[in-house]
Amino acid sequence: MSLFPDVVSKNASSIISPPLPDSLPEFDSPLRLGILASGSGSNMEAIAQAIQSGWLQAQIQVVIYNNPQAHVAQRAQQWDIPSMLLNHRHFASREALDEQIIQTLQAYEVDWVIMAGWMRRVTEVLIGAFPRRVLNIHPSLLPSFPGIRAVEQALQAGAKVAGCTVHYVELEVDSGPIVMQAAVPVLPGDTPETLQARIQQQEHRIYPVAIALAATVPPK
Repeated sequence: MSLFPDVVSKNASSIISPPLPDSLPEFDSPLRLGILASGSGSNMEAIAQAIQSGWLQAQIQVVIYNNPQAHVAQRAQQWDIPSMLLNHRHFASREALDEQIIQTLQAYEVDWVIMAGWMRRVTEVLIGAFPRRVLNIHPSLLPSFPGIRAVEQALQAGAKVAGCTVHYVELEVDSGPIVMQAAVPVLPGDTPETLQARIQQQEHRIYPVAIALAATVPPK
């Protein structure tokens, strides 16, 4: 169950995502985040903006990316956040990559691992090193449409509602306990690009909140 279940009106074209709280929990010290990303880094930037505004009490210690062309590296530089390329093609196994990720995260004293468009399956190596401290955001209302191309899956299935989910990472893809969700309508004529853009707006809204909630309320 989500901590903030979505509210859907009788009119499917006006779906209300969960209202954001007026404030987020405060901690004894800022949460130390390590971001894993493979693409543009827009969720990383949304988290950085929430931190800069004082809304989320956290600090991004490092950004790790696996794609040499990933724009997240430029975003990290603009925010003066350390970044490191760990190209998965240079590792003999997923476990070997995760071992290097762990070493990097530990070197930067990371508490929470935040997967923000990380397009690699993680192993028990990483999950075990940060038990219940690895979060992911997925562009569907899980448990519907797990895995790759979730937006395309929703359109092909004729879904009337789509959205995004922040969840704890477990070994099975997109299966961990849900922290928070937000919904958007699927509109007539939607393409994967138009629907993805609306979903991404909600991702940017809820991910900072979900991080604070995860650090406050242990998963069931």
